[in-house]
Amino acid sequence: VGAVQAVLSARLMLLRHLILSTAGRPGVERFVRNSRLTRRVVRRFIAGETADSALSAAGELREKGFRVTLDLLGEHVTDGETADKATDEYARLVERIASSPLHGGFMPENVNVSVKLTQLGLVQDEARATERLRRIVAIAAETRNFVRVDMEDSSCTDATLRAVKEVHCEHRGHVGTVLQSMLRRTEADLEEMIREGIRIRLVKGAYAEPPEVAYQAKRDVDAAFLRCGYRLLSDGIYPAFGTHDSKMIDALIEHADREGIGRSRFEFQLLYGIRRDVQRDLLRRGYLVRVYVPYGERWYPYFTRRLAERPANLLFFLRSLVGK
Repeated sequence: VGAVQAVLSARLMLLRHLILSTAGRPGVERFVRNSRLTRRVVRRFIAGETADSALSAAGELREKGFRVTLDLLGEHVTDGETADKATDEYARLVERIASSPLHGGFMPENVNVSVKLTQLGLVQDEARATERLRRIVAIAAETRNFVRVDMEDSSCTDATLRAVKEVHCEHRGHVGTVLQSMLRRTEADLEEMIREGIRIRLVKGAYAEPPEVAYQAKRDVDAAFLRCGYRLLSDGIYPAFGTHDSKMIDALIEHADREGIGRSRFEFQLLYGIRRDVQRDLLRRGYLVRVYVPYGERWYPYFTRRLAERPANLLFFLRSLVGK
């Protein structure tokens, strides 16, 4: 059984790398963006291209009992003007949430936001990107809300953690970040974040990384996810677990039950349009569930990572192309 699992894990990793490398070709991106054949599957994972469409999707999810985090898609911005525009959009988004019926709650917030630092100009200027993040978080703090700084590929990890720690010192509790169990460094980073009192979303990770930086076998990524997850349940500040893997979810629930950790002390986060059966089941069982709702014109990199991380997503995409 172990040998079979190892072979399957290796093949899944190979498929993932193949999808990510193929998706980067300009011709492939043009086809996916412009073909009417792909619109159905894109709508499955992306809540439109405007803040209005995203807020509408958030309202529908709230009516069903879900919490929401809104993500304006975009990354690896290299000019200050584009980074400033993204910052303005996030500032308006947090303000719109505050003045809408969606606003309310804190740990858990009804609707909060997620942002990538490279979208705020990290590649160009780390100090300016941190300042832009500070502006968004300040508005969130004023309106009793929360900003999650997404983790990107490993080249961004140090700068992301530096920015989050700096802004957290000024607005404690209103900014948090994400750690990826696939990275070998994550357990050490996790201990530092726990000491700092910074809220963490734990995920497996969806970026292609070299062996010296990241675990390559699924079983190693899973084992690290559970080690970090159990640690967060014990000592983390309202941790979030971003996974669609039922085995990981069940193991976390069993650990929480065994340790007497109440359901209000953590939440599960799942992506918009993915494993909706799991989302509904967790909600029905009384767990806090937050749906990660992405929107915006720069959706292609996010979309390709979703195809790469789960064979079922790729199958759904391929079926849509042949009309099945």
